[in-house]
Amino acid sequence: MRQILKVQLNKEYNITISDEKFSVLKELIDSETKGQKRLFVVSKKVYKLYAEELELENENVLILNDGEKEKNFKNYIKIIEKAENIGLTRKDALIALGGGVVGDITGFAASTYMRGIDYIQIPTTLLSMVDSSVGGKTAIDLRNAKNLIGTFYQPKAVFININFLNTLDKNQFQSGLGEILKYAFIEDNCQYKHSLFLFEYLTLGCEKVFDKEPLTIMRVIEYCLNLKISVVTQDEKEAGLRKILNLGHTLAHALETISKYKKYTHGEAVVQGIFFVLKWAYNQEMISYSYFRLSHELLTKYGFKEESFKYTPEDLISIMRRDKKAADGKITFIVPCDKKRVKEVKLTEDDVFKMF
Repeated sequence: MRQILKVQLNKEYNITISDEKFSVLKELIDSETKGQKRLFVVSKKVYKLYAEELELENENVLILNDGEKEKNFKNYIKIIEKAENIGLTRKDALIALGGGVVGDITGFAASTYMRGIDYIQIPTTLLSMVDSSVGGKTAIDLRNAKNLIGTFYQPKAVFININFLNTLDKNQFQSGLGEILKYAFIEDNCQYKHSLFLFEYLTLGCEKVFDKEPLTIMRVIEYCLNLKISVVTQDEKEAGLRKILNLGHTLAHALETISKYKKYTHGEAVVQGIFFVLKWAYNQEMISYSYFRLSHELLTKYGFKEESFKYTPEDLISIMRRDKKAADGKITFIVPCDKKRVKEVKLTEDDVFKMF
C-alpha cells in the first residue's frame, strides 16, 4: 500500500506513506536524489538494524547515538564537518534516517550548510512519523532548554515506511501514541477540508492500533498528517494557528528538561501536559464534564495515567519561563475550550502556580 500527501508551501514536497519492502524505499531515495551526492545521518539503533538492507555506504554515513541528549551543538558540528569532508555542495543532500532527534538536527544542519541544501526525512519512529518529520521545524537543544536553537526549513521529501515500527520498542511506540492523541483534541481548529472524526476513530480502533494492523496504522498517520499539513500551510512559521500543535507541550518540555530526558518519553510528557490543561480547563468551566470524562477515558484507553509530580511547581515554572513560547512575563498554554477545539491562554507565574 502507498499513500501520497502533498505539502504546498513556497517549497512543495510529497509525503509518501507505505508498507512496501525496504528495497522499494531505497529506490525512492535513489530516485529523489538522482545526481546528488548524499550524506546519511543515522541513529545508531537504526543503523544496526537496517544498514545492510538499505545498502548504506560507510563513507557517506554519520552515525549518532540514540537519545534527546544527542541533539546538541557538538553533533551539529560533526554533521557539518562530515558534509564538508565528503565534498557536499549546494546541489547535494542530507538524509535523516531515524527518529525525531536525527530528523531535527539533520534538518538544522541542512538549513545552515552553505546557507541551505536539500534534505530528506525518513522517520523510523511513530512519533517522528506523525510529528517532527513534517512541517519544517528543525532544532538543537541547549543544556536546559529544548529546541531553543532552530530554523523553519522544509524537506525535499518525506518517506514514511511503517515497517520500521516492527522493531520499535513498546515505550517508543507508546510515545508516538501520545502525539497522535494530541491531534484528536485539536481537529476542529486545524480547518481541514472535512471532518476526520479522529477522536472517534481512535476510541473505536484502539485494539487495532495496539496490534499495529497496517491499514489502521497508515490511516492514523494519514489523518494526523492531513491535520498538520492543513495547519502548516496556513501558518508555516507559527505566527498564529500553528501554536495549537503545542497542546500539552508547555508542561511536557519542563518535565523532559527537569528529568534530564530519563523519566518520560516525549509523547508521555505531552500526555501529562494534556491531563494538566484538561483539568484546568474543566475547573475554569471552559469544557463540560462529559467532554472532560470522555477525554480522560480516551487517554487511559491508550495506557496513559495522570501522575502526581515529584517536582515542585516552582522548579517546573522556572523552566517554563525560559520556554521560547513565554513572553512579557507570562507563560503560554494551549488549552481545551470545547470538543476538539483549543485556544491559547497566557498566564502569570502566580496563575500557573495555582494550576498545580
